[in-house]
Amino acid sequence: MPALPDCACAIQGTPVREGSLEAPTRHPLNWRDPDFTDPVKLDEEMRRVFDICHGCRRCFNLCDSFPRLFDLVDNSPTEELDGVASEDFAPVVEACTLCDMCFMTKCPYVPPHAFNLDFPHLMLRYRAAEAKAGKKHFVARQLAQMDRNGTLAAPVAPIVNWGADTKNKLARKLVEGVAGVDARADLPKFHSRTFVMTDRRDPPVVNDKAPAFGKRKALLFATCFVNYNRPSTGVAARKLLNHLGVETVVEYPGCCGMPFLEQADLARVTKQAEKVSAALLPFVDQGYDIIALTASCGLMFKFEWPLIVPANEGVKKLAKATYDIDEYVVEIAKKNGLPDGMKPVDGGVSVHLACHARAQNMGPKAAEMLRLIPETKVDVVERCSGHGGTFGVLKPTHELALKVGRPAARMALGQHHAHVVSDCPLAAKHLKQLMRASNDADGVVPSETTHPIELMAKAYGLVE
Repeated sequence: MPALPDCACAIQGTPVREGSLEAPTRHPLNWRDPDFTDPVKLDEEMRRVFDICHGCRRCFNLCDSFPRLFDLVDNSPTEELDGVASEDFAPVVEACTLCDMCFMTKCPYVPPHAFNLDFPHLMLRYRAAEAKAGKKHFVARQLAQMDRNGTLAAPVAPIVNWGADTKNKLARKLVEGVAGVDARADLPKFHSRTFVMTDRRDPPVVNDKAPAFGKRKALLFATCFVNYNRPSTGVAARKLLNHLGVETVVEYPGCCGMPFLEQADLARVTKQAEKVSAALLPFVDQGYDIIALTASCGLMFKFEWPLIVPANEGVKKLAKATYDIDEYVVEIAKKNGLPDGMKPVDGGVSVHLACHARAQNMGPKAAEMLRLIPETKVDVVERCSGHGGTFGVLKPTHELALKVGRPAARMALGQHHAHVVSDCPLAAKHLKQLMRASNDADGVVPSETTHPIELMAKAYGLVE
């Protein structure tokens, strides 16, 4: 039987196979180059990429950016991209949450393909150009100041939480009118005692009977969310690693910069990358593994920082030493072994595979970790929650965030499990809100959604 020829197209005279069978690779963001935000060059690249997307349409069901783009083309006089005005591109960019799923899971034209598409980073480039032109979203940029906000909120956390509660309709309507934060959006709570404060008051005790004892030591990067909004995740992670025989320390030099990345404030992301990496590298030199407690921070450390500051050798070194917490536990189980004593988690678990975990191309580590728990049913929800940071809470985009997240919420409800977990804490909260609002009366809506590591610690009886 003769060999089948490759389906090929010609790009500048060079035959290129349709699609790509090679692993996606990303080019560094040359954001300091004036061409990066040059309006003419940016528009040329937007049109080049959008024309390819229009001809492919494989990403039509990923997020609202693509339906918006395709509607623009289909409703234009020519029914081609040349009939769309450049000023109409803004809604396409608005709908992108930088989840990276089109790049990682759908697009056949990402590098090393000669078409060289990177849709999320193109959306980031557009936002950077808008910011340079003075078109900045004031409220979104204030919400991105996670360390400032967390520091100010902690001493008065009960008052802040009372005002932010969706049941406090008067306060939330005032906030919506003044700041543009949708009154329906479920906001994270603040804690008077941060994870770092809790850790300092509770010295760790390492299990010297565990198979991994004496073989590993890990630094838990607290992350802004865990530190200020969900200390219980950090406490569970530290107790679990100590029980697995891992020596731990907790550090938090500052936010990883993901909230600033969403606003295309690349200079601030660079500042955070340089600050945080400088603080953590001495621990890497002492043999510590660096553990990110949320998927977004893991993505920043491993992938986004090296692309934004590609000449920084310290950032590259830190990237190689970084693990997501679920990924780390799975590696310990495979290479060292786990202590006995895990008990089943009653009611089963729906594991939402967070987009920023999937974008790391490491496999579904949260589900893999929880399947180590005996006699516990574990199913996955492999769809975007729709939250996307500030995207999920601001008035102009909250309804869209609900629309994108509903299929994931329906899937979780249909699995009829008592627990819903996600490596993205905002995604978990958003899904719980959607599940409660669902008309599916038969679905089990958990009283609380959480991080997978908390269930793993519960299986060992380390947390309530």
